[in-house]
Amino acid sequence: MPARAPLFRCSHPVVAMIHVGALPGTPAGALSLAEIEAQAVKEAKICRDAGVHGLMLENMHDTPYVRGRVGPEIVAAMAIVARAVKDVAGLPCGVQILAAANFEAMAVAQAAGLDFIRAEGFAFAHVADEGIIQSSAAELLRYRRMIGAEHVQVWADIKKKHSSHAITADVSIGETAHAVEFMRGDAVIVTGAVTGMAPKSADVRVVKQATRLPVYLGSGVTAANIVEFLADADGFIIGSEFKTGGHWSGAVDGKRVRRLMAAIG
Repeated sequence: MPARAPLFRCSHPVVAMIHVGALPGTPAGALSLAEIEAQAVKEAKICRDAGVHGLMLENMHDTPYVRGRVGPEIVAAMAIVARAVKDVAGLPCGVQILAAANFEAMAVAQAAGLDFIRAEGFAFAHVADEGIIQSSAAELLRYRRMIGAEHVQVWADIKKKHSSHAITADVSIGETAHAVEFMRGDAVIVTGAVTGMAPKSADVRVVKQATRLPVYLGSGVTAANIVEFLADADGFIIGSEFKTGGHWSGAVDGKRVRRLMAAIG
């Protein structure tokens, strides 16, 4: 597979998470779509002005998540919000739709002019709290081609957080990363066990040695620990550290964003 042009012009890009408000139709939904969009755009501007290199949108407030598929109302809403964020930020942008709604994320990325998606269950199955998540690589990449979205990169979580990997216990995290590369993924994402928990340094090193793909860290990176990961990680996806109180559900705090960006120079 020919190499893709890099999305970022810097080393160790920092991608800030925009956790959009609970969408209409979900159990916690309370805001109008216009209010959700305005909130996401506001946070995107804060992150952009603080110097992040990219953004990613996620529907993390839509708990409990539907396994593997979401309704057209979620796809439509995410596309509208994502397009507004992309337009105002002028940065590489991605999207994840929970839980493992990778096809819907690809459709949103194509419609909103985004650059990548974050995919759960790209290579190998696992058990999440929503149930069994099956590998989606074969169907997802065929769908990407069908809708003319081959410019949209797929960043794949491996040994994903909030999940049991007992059914693949004999497959190492390095082997999983290699499988993502073999299945034509564009990047791998390493996380800790839960949101806000940093990956194990040993896991990051193993993954870096096992694949030629960019290795992003997808949880628990802070201004205090980011330097220790610079030698082995290629980039960072950061949510909780940028929020008030260091919790994913808080509002983006520009001071916290600037503090982390200063930590990596």
